[in-house]
Amino acid sequence: MKEEVYYVVAFDSTHYAIQGEKTLKESGIDIKVIPTPREITASCGLSIRFNPQLLEQVKKTIEEASLSIKGIYKLVKNESGRFASKVC
Repeated sequence: MKEEVYYVVAFDSTHYAIQGEKTLKESGIDIKVIPTPREITASCGLSIRFNPQLLEQVKKTIEEASLSIKGIYKLVKNESGRFASKVC
């Protein structure tokens, strides 16, 4: 199995996730809304997935829009499982 690396923005509520989706899409950033991975939090909710090369653009857009987030996480998926580490 090839290693897969991607980033996820986790939010404190579904409302903030929807607001984040709207803001990032309006900025032209390629994102996908996904259920929050269990490796980040056990609570249900929505998160936004994006490719690693977009990290700085996503961070800048979140900061400029003053979006309320739980954090940005790097997820690595390989033959051993899926692992998350908080980036910011």
